[in-house]
Amino acid sequence: MSEDTNPTRCGLVAVLGAPNAGKSTLVNQLVGQKVAITSPKAQTTRTRLLGIALAGPAQIMLVDTPGIFDPDRRFDRAMVNAAWEGSDGADVIALVVDAKAKRSERLERLVEQVAMRPERKILVLNKVDIAAKDKLLVQAQHLHAAGGFDEVFFISALTGDGIEELKAWLAAAMPEGQWHFPEDQVSDASERLLATEITREQLFNQLHAELPYASAVVPEKYLTRKDGSIEIHQQILVARDTQRAIVLGKGGARIREIGEKARAELARVLGVNVHLFLHVKVQEGWDEDREIYETIGLGWVK
Repeated sequence: MSEDTNPTRCGLVAVLGAPNAGKSTLVNQLVGQKVAITSPKAQTTRTRLLGIALAGPAQIMLVDTPGIFDPDRRFDRAMVNAAWEGSDGADVIALVVDAKAKRSERLERLVEQVAMRPERKILVLNKVDIAAKDKLLVQAQHLHAAGGFDEVFFISALTGDGIEELKAWLAAAMPEGQWHFPEDQVSDASERLLATEITREQLFNQLHAELPYASAVVPEKYLTRKDGSIEIHQQILVARDTQRAIVLGKGGARIREIGEKARAELARVLGVNVHLFLHVKVQEGWDEDREIYETIGLGWVK
């Protein structure tokens, strides 16, 4: 088919929502492979990340944003600010809502904020496979009326149910224009940044309580060896000696397990052998260090 009858399309979709709504899992499903880290814990995503999905002649640029919540710390405010900035200039805002979550003031405020935006808006009710069906339609009708959404989609980002219908709608909604990225590119994140995110994913999966939120992973060195394998050195920052001891584990067992699982995931994603070296450093007040914000891709906020 000629370009005149089947023009290329390219546009930006901002994926917004409360923490743990399933935004990163949805972005991964739409792209067709892992580009964003996921965890059962809330607030896993910290910075804006662009996932690139293809659907026929359309290239859909998906901005995976941090969850929007009521922030207290500077670090939390920076994450929420990154979420709203991620929606600037979007062709479509996709508000992802956990369909099994109870109605809350925070969600009501978020819907009100989205309703005031000029962009086209869709409501994506996620986790419908485990939500109570009798309450689902009531919730959908209420949120649709409150937010003025163009469409409502019922999906399970985990199982893939409803993803194709959502992807087809997004593809048709993208404006005509040239693709911004090569056909084989799935993310705008560098391999260096992706590597730190995958290590941070293991911190969320293997550490408990508040420790994953009180730590950061920053890159030190990333180089390709002569045999084609990748050598990666990273620092895990914590604020106190007691936190360092927890990350290390008894006899270094915990840090070894974190490194082994992160290394295996990196090798799978990058398609090469990976040599991963992790160092745990105590840096009191790291979450008030402007340079750290820049290193991990967050804007500085007052």
